[in-house]
Amino acid sequence: MRPADWTVLSDDLQLTLSREALRRAAETLADHAEILAREMEGGALLDCGGPDALRLFAAVVRATNRDAFGEVGHA
Repeated sequence: MRPADWTVLSDDLQLTLSREALRRAAETLADHAEILAREMEGGALLDCGGPDALRLFAAVVRATNRDAFGEVGHA
């Protein structure tokens, strides 16, 4: 989509697409935190209490995302 195409979309559609992009970004962050936690547990990265902190971070990102935006298409 070209930037000019964005302006022709309705406000509701722009909002829906923006929320979905934020939801996906939050899920990506949470997934990366989980991957890092597993790497630390497996010994590939130095563990200084990181896995539990990363899992907490992942849970907070997911919970905040779920509460703030909800799922697209669900009122």
